[in-house]
Amino acid sequence: MNSLKIGIVLLCLFVFAPPAFAKEAEYMVADPEMEKTVNAISEELRCLVCQNQTIADSNAPLAVDLKNQVRDMVESGQSQSDIIDYMVERYGDFVRYRPPMNTSTMLLWVGPFLLLLIGVVVLVVNLRKRTTVIKNDGDLSVEENERLQRLLAAESSAPAAKHGNLSSQKAGEEKS
Repeated sequence: MNSLKIGIVLLCLFVFAPPAFAKEAEYMVADPEMEKTVNAISEELRCLVCQNQTIADSNAPLAVDLKNQVRDMVESGQSQSDIIDYMVERYGDFVRYRPPMNTSTMLLWVGPFLLLLIGVVVLVVNLRKRTTVIKNDGDLSVEENERLQRLLAAESSAPAAKHGNLSSQKAGEEKS
């Protein structure tokens, strides 16, 4: 009986839940050519909320409002350049998905190449320093070699002396 109740509840959820998430159909222009123009303009304008999507791709409320505004402007007979110029005047060059190259957007266009160039220069300088250090790190001088031999000899004799002292102490303890 419980499984029947659970089945009925699940069936009701599947039937009645989807309409709760339904959205209102998008407003479209009656003329298909005008709708193509609206879509072309929408592909050129950036969503001000999402910032990495066009208003054609975004479902943000502001993007939907901007797209409806573009539709109204197309219906009123304004050209694509007039609509884009209006949006740029209102929101700045940022609203364009592909901003034009001018003095205010120069860093935007040149910045990635500049960072790449700086990275390559830093890499080359570090590699040259590394090879210089490796070349200068050649054979030891006679003095350095003698000092190294003395240090190694002192280090190898020190553990032997300690080991010898421990052996004699243990032998002395065993005798007593």
